[in-house]
Amino acid sequence: MAKPKHRPFCLSVKGHVKMLRLDIINSIVTTLFLVILSVLALLPETTTFTILGGVFALITAVFCIADGALIYRKLLFNPSGPYQKKPAHDKEEEDL
Repeated sequence: MAKPKHRPFCLSVKGHVKMLRLDIINSIVTTLFLVILSVLALLPETTTFTILGGVFALITAVFCIADGALIYRKLLFNPSGPYQKKPAHDKEEEDL
C-alpha cells in the first residue's frame, strides 16, 4: 500500500484558502486604520501637506476595500483554486 504524499500546508488548497481569508482580514484592518488616520488628518487647523496626506489615505482605504472585495469574490466563486478534484465517476470512465 502506497503511503500518501505529504504536502506542506502552505502548498495545499486549504492553506491557500486560509491565507486568502487572512488577506481579507488584513484588508479590513488596514482600511479601518487608514480611515481613522485620514479623518484625523482632515480635521481643521491643518497644513496643506497634512490634508494631502489625509486625501491619499482615503484613496488608499478605497483600494484596500477593493482588494478585500476581489479576494472575497475569488473565494466565493473558486474556493478550491484552479486544481479541483474530479468526481469518482469521472475517474472510473478515464480508467476504462
